[in-house]
Amino acid sequence: MSKTRLVENFSFRKPKLHNMILLALLLGTIFGAVFNVDEHKLELRYRVNGTEELVLIEQWESLDFVHGESSETFGRDDQIAILQFFRGFDRTERKNLTLLVYTRDEEEPSRYEEPISIEKVETIATLIRPVGAIFLRLLMFIAIPLVLASLIVGAATLGDIRKVARLGGKTIGIYVATTCVAITIGLTIVNLIKPGDRLPSESQEKLMAAYQPDISTRIEQEVEFDLIDTFVNIVPTNPIEALASAEMLQIVFFAVMVGLTLSLVGKEKAQPLVAFFDSLSATMIKMVNLIMLTAPLGVFALIAATVGEFGFEILQTLFWYAVAVVGGLLLHLFGTISLLVRFVAKVSPRKFFRALRKPMLIAFTTSSSAATLPVNMESTEKNLGVPKQVTSFVLPLGATINMDGTSLYQAVAAVFIAQVYGFDLTLGQQLTVLLTAVLASIGTAPVPGVGIIMLIIVLRAVHIPEEGIALILGVDRILDMSRTVVNIAGDAAVACVVARSEGVLNASAASVNESG
Repeated sequence: MSKTRLVENFSFRKPKLHNMILLALLLGTIFGAVFNVDEHKLELRYRVNGTEELVLIEQWESLDFVHGESSETFGRDDQIAILQFFRGFDRTERKNLTLLVYTRDEEEPSRYEEPISIEKVETIATLIRPVGAIFLRLLMFIAIPLVLASLIVGAATLGDIRKVARLGGKTIGIYVATTCVAITIGLTIVNLIKPGDRLPSESQEKLMAAYQPDISTRIEQEVEFDLIDTFVNIVPTNPIEALASAEMLQIVFFAVMVGLTLSLVGKEKAQPLVAFFDSLSATMIKMVNLIMLTAPLGVFALIAATVGEFGFEILQTLFWYAVAVVGGLLLHLFGTISLLVRFVAKVSPRKFFRALRKPMLIAFTTSSSAATLPVNMESTEKNLGVPKQVTSFVLPLGATINMDGTSLYQAVAAVFIAQVYGFDLTLGQQLTVLLTAVLASIGTAPVPGVGIIMLIIVLRAVHIPEEGIALILGVDRILDMSRTVVNIAGDAAVACVVARSEGVLNASAASVNESG
């Protein structure tokens, strides 16, 4: 064997991007677990003689907040409750607040007047969060111009209003159907496992004390839902404002209207504008590829910061609740979506999930369907053979109204909270949960943490105490990551189904790209 041939055989191939992202995810998890935030340390900034001082509080036995004639005592394991309690005081009240810190080594407590701030002591895992935030913002800022350009070009090439109506009818119908199935799965699992009955009363009290102040501020926000108003608001009064505020449904409506109108004004007049948006779409896709080169670094920073701050201890307390949510998500992902892809879209589930490795990893890390949208569009087109005219319509719509994972989580969370409070929801009430969750998912912003706001709507529909959200807030971020994966996978599956029904799914392209 020649020397050149020997070198070729033993040369290292450049690792694929999705493998690098997966490696970054695993390393970030380990890094965050090693450099996690110490739950027995606090960073206190207080005022003394008109100047600010900073002190590190370690290994306290108890902390007393004294405000006037009242006082509140916290133990050494109440870090979250301490932070939440302190945030309940405004700036004026903090001037009259005194913090007494008791430790084993000192007989008398340390006294701190006029505390300005009390925070967790950050570690290197949480300090690198801005790196992940920049990566997330890069994906978010590219989503709107990509959706606008792709939709205008797609609608202009369709050219037939009846074809657009048919495409939209199929898409919305399948989205609603899969969401109903997801919620049904969630209700079934939570009624079988009954995680609320397994939560010890002492754990319930501790969770409520820790997260009650935070959730109270969310409940006080105006949370209303009106189906008619939702459909009316799809039509923007100012498309520029819709673009600036990232109102996805309004952007979809505006782009489709522009695209359809371009198909009616004549080819000679329409071609320059269509060519412009086609060029803009291609530029955005190329920008996605460039941004994805930084994905391993961004993923590492995001997952390290999440694990470093929240850790895994909270999962021990809410183990059965997490099992119900994750079990339902897995069943819907590898059951419902796999069956839909295999028997309706006629695509191998194995190829489907392999094709979506990159967007699923991004979705898990960012917890944002909107941030994942550009990557999902690219993977669905290149790896699954769905043409741009379908992906540019189906996926942006799905990122807003199709939230299978989020709706399933809401069903489990609502029944879990009801079980903890001793409420026995009737079949009619659980059907109300199903209907409300489906309707609440329409028009909801595809950003991290929005599921909590949607959950408030669901709880109010069946008169479950909204304060119970405090029970699940500690694991919401981790479960948010999981349900976003199901959300974007459901979008891609429906895109395949719609493309197959329109006879435009390029199965051979899917196979070729997948093998590569």
